[in-house]
Amino acid sequence: MARTPKKPAPSALRTDTKKPNFNGSGKQRSPSPPLSSPGSDERPVGPLGVVVPPEERETVKVNNASLTELKNACDDALKRFLSRPELFKQIHHHTDIRLALGWLSVLVAAGTALYGYKVEFEKSKPVVWVGVGVYVILTTLQTLYTYFVQKNTVFVGKRKTFSKRILTERIIIDSSTIPAKKVQPPPSDSVSPKATPPAYSVLLSYKRSASGGKSLLARGKTGGSRPYTEFFDEKGTMNQEIFEKWVGQLVEDAMEGKTS
Repeated sequence: MARTPKKPAPSALRTDTKKPNFNGSGKQRSPSPPLSSPGSDERPVGPLGVVVPPEERETVKVNNASLTELKNACDDALKRFLSRPELFKQIHHHTDIRLALGWLSVLVAAGTALYGYKVEFEKSKPVVWVGVGVYVILTTLQTLYTYFVQKNTVFVGKRKTFSKRILTERIIIDSSTIPAKKVQPPPSDSVSPKATPPAYSVLLSYKRSASGGKSLLARGKTGGSRPYTEFFDEKGTMNQEIFEKWVGQLVEDAMEGKTS
């Protein structure tokens, strides 16, 4: 009796019918690497990634009743923190211009006074009047520059890093004081008006570019305000760590390209 040939079991059948992918040289191609977003690995370290040892901080104590002292202390703390070697190099061009105008006016005043002292009054009057006029012009230019050009800018920083290419970052920070305000409750409420404490406000703009500024990689503009009472205790001692975390978060948001 003839035997019927056995059929192969279903599990033994070959189910993979795809042909291997070969390149021109006969070798099998490797899978393509996953795509990554442009510039994802080029973001430099931000302020929150910098650890400041407590021993490097000096105690800052001010008069809580003076808004000028409170603002100056915050401005100085901001500049100390962001100008650390790991972060930005502070650019002092606003200060340099104001100092140049100031020193020039002092030299003009000193030269005019010396000339008027050594020369007779009647003969020295034309030169003295010219010196006085130049002095007034220089001091006026210094005031106008501060008011219209520098305005509220307290920090201008720049940093260059290398990550496959040279990256250039630029940051500009303006600061101001928001005075205390009284919040009027609705007329139906019998609650007395509440006063909001004065606050420190900053406005920050950031830009990161490559190829000498021809390729813009990121741009951000953030801002925020916090009451001075969050940074200073009742004795006027500043909590620099809390202040640095707040400023650092604003800078980090701008570095991510956020706008607020």
